Amino acid sequence: MIKSNKLKIFNDPIYGFIRIPNTLIFDLIADPFFQRLRRISQMGLSYLVYPGAHHTRFHHALGCMHLMRKAIQVLRFKQVELTKEEEEGLLIAILLHDIGHGPFSHAMEHSIVEGVNHEHISLCFMKELNIKFEGKLTLAIEIFNGNYPKKFLNQLVSSQLDMDRLDYLKRDSFYTGVAEGNTNAERLITMLNVVNGELVIEEKGIYSIEKFIMARRFMYWQVYLHKTGVAAEQLLMRILKRSKELIVRGEDLECSKNLKFFLENKIDIDNFDLDTLVRFSKLDDIDILSAIKNWQESSDFVLSQLCQMVINRRLLQVKVKNEPISDIKFEKHFNDFKAENDLTDEETNYFVFTGEIKNKAYDRDYQPINILKKSGRVVDIAKLSDYLKIKTLSKTVSKYYICYPKDYV
Repeated sequence: MIKSNKLKIFNDPIYGFIRIPNTLIFDLIADPFFQRLRRISQMGLSYLVYPGAHHTRFHHALGCMHLMRKAIQVLRFKQVELTKEEEEGLLIAILLHDIGHGPFSHAMEHSIVEGVNHEHISLCFMKELNIKFEGKLTLAIEIFNGNYPKKFLNQLVSSQLDMDRLDYLKRDSFYTGVAEGNTNAERLITMLNVVNGELVIEEKGIYSIEKFIMARRFMYWQVYLHKTGVAAEQLLMRILKRSKELIVRGEDLECSKNLKFFLENKIDIDNFDLDTLVRFSKLDDIDILSAIKNWQESSDFVLSQLCQMVINRRLLQVKVKNEPISDIKFEKHFNDFKAENDLTDEETNYFVFTGEIKNKAYDRDYQPINILKKSGRVVDIAKLSDYLKIKTLSKTVSKYYICYPKDYV
């Protein structure tokens, strides 16, 4: 019998070679639930703004696992106690932390399934995999949920300085070409330590943390909340909303069997059962793009025009302001488009709308980033930073936008 080599390596453009540490993690990566992430874009429709942003959740998950291994090595070197079981649990938790993302990641998070976020679906996947792998994911699930006694293990997976953020900022910066978002993840990891069971950064790493927080702020305004990207995501959500309305009316829309299941049924947290999870696991970006291409030919004006906008990148005009959009400005665009195309108010709402975007680079109330001073005292970085005024960055900044068709129809 020929034994298969499960300790393979991936060649990653960010970190170089990423090695699979053991056979259990190899088998998890090989599972169809995880392989699906190859077909889930990391940044939704951001490639309509940044053409290089075609990387996937699969890339990101492997990158997070790689950084977690680095963090484990650093903490062990600093005499932080970590058992082999805890190491494996950490690696599995970070590997699977985003497995619950649906097509186009955040763009459709509350559209396909109502009121259920990707973290909840990730947990559902992990529980199902735990059954399949005979309980070997139990510790990883405890860490993921924050139920494990060692708090710093959960902080490595989910906090304001976790391996998730360290990877996606560096990776998304690379693929978009937005250099301001690039962070030195390896440098930050070497500064990690644990005091009283909680994650801290040694004082000499304070400037690296400041740069990390600023990089996050830049990436949100320049990439994640880019006005064109926001408009594209809104179109995607409106396409799904309109398709659901048409199906409720009895119209037959051509799409994949599993997508049709979510369009025909109201799925929420109360009825998200195993059968629904399996159907969800068979959904990816391809289902959505295929449907949108088909729906361009729909007899429904709203659906066909929305789909053509996305496929042909004839997106809505977007104006962003520091103050809420005036009713006068909104009504002018609304009434002009409504009259020009002989639409109802409900139909016009699909094309002319307002919204709000928020950016908070640092949250002082949610697991603050603590600095370990040379004296041994632990202090929130907001109290120490005098260069970039982290206190200011911890305030929520809101901007307001209006979307409407430009030179259209």
